[in-house]
Amino acid sequence: MSSVTSPATSTLPAHRPRLGAGAAVVLLATTLTTFMAAASAPTPLYAVYQGHWGFSSSVLTAVYAVYAVSLLVALLTVGSLSDHVGRRPVILGAVALETVAMAVFASADGVPALVVARVLQGFATGAASGALGAGLLDADRTRGPLINSVTPALGLAAGGLGSSLFVQYLPAPTRTVFVVLIVAFVLQGVAILLLPESVSRRAGALASLRPHVSVPAGARRALLLVTPITVAGWALGGFYLSLGPSLARDVTGSGSVVVGGLLVFALTFSGTVAILALRAVPAPRAMRVASVLLALGVVVTLLGVNAGSGVLFFGGTVVAGLGFGAGFQGAARTLLPAAAPHERAGLMAAFYIVSYIAMSVPATAAGIVAGLLPLAELTTYYGVVLTLLALAALAGTFLVRERVAEAAPAA
Repeated sequence: MSSVTSPATSTLPAHRPRLGAGAAVVLLATTLTTFMAAASAPTPLYAVYQGHWGFSSSVLTAVYAVYAVSLLVALLTVGSLSDHVGRRPVILGAVALETVAMAVFASADGVPALVVARVLQGFATGAASGALGAGLLDADRTRGPLINSVTPALGLAAGGLGSSLFVQYLPAPTRTVFVVLIVAFVLQGVAILLLPESVSRRAGALASLRPHVSVPAGARRALLLVTPITVAGWALGGFYLSLGPSLARDVTGSGSVVVGGLLVFALTFSGTVAILALRAVPAPRAMRVASVLLALGVVVTLLGVNAGSGVLFFGGTVVAGLGFGAGFQGAARTLLPAAAPHERAGLMAAFYIVSYIAMSVPATAAGIVAGLLPLAELTTYYGVVLTLLALAALAGTFLVRERVAEAAPAA
């Protein structure tokens, strides 16, 4: 589907060059990837922060939770703003705010600074998610759903592993990774000035800021269908991004920060592989495969945790990651094409609300309970719930009888 550029939304001089359609897709995809990499970059650093400042696991998950809460506030308020004012202004504002958040991280000297950084980062990521996802669909409707599926997992993988390598092998471990991200966001912000606008301005921008969830009528059944597998996958991701590195150290007996980064990478990169491998598989079938892989992977992971086997632990994580990626991809291809261009940012925001509630609330509850139970026992209970949820998602794909519109497979 070709994009529609409105002269009314143009803020650049007429002689200023604009990016072509292909370059716009690359820019939007890499910017979304960088946002996701920044989201997972603090995860390997939590152990370093705990060593410096001596806070508990419950405080750690609280720091993680404020990010998700702030992100949800952004999705509920500015999530559909780009449908009214255009994609480019919202993306630029989000990039600017994210750059400030990276600067706060780089200069953090205690838990309060981490909280401020995560709040700023959460709001920036929430503002960017809907606009970038909708912009990708505007620029390339055929490949947009696939790109929207790949980039979050790929970004989380790159951020988790890259940050751990920076911490382990480079000086100033709590600053270097954020300085690199600042440079990346500044460069992307400059490039976004050349991004062609894909929607026309329309009334209702101020009204859209009232907290609400905007799900087009034609997409409601699709959203209901994809919710169980979305919740199961992101609840697993939230646990790994908060308590995963601590669990990896306990299971492997290694004190290396890289172990935690490798765990995040194993989950999210295998998710990327599944997204690419199953891109031509019909979305309902992809979600069935995802449910089976997710349940199986969690069971194997739990066997590794309770046996103290790093091989089983990481092997199960890879299998669960395949399920996570397959589920996210199937959900995106089922849901995203069910909205008109002016409804896409709102629908993307609603989809991310479901995802981030699933990622934050269970992980935060686990962090609170972590002070009462051994981490291995807590992980077992958490894993059993996720397994049951994945099996429920599998049953749901067979019980739903109405067909849901889905995008054509990517070339």
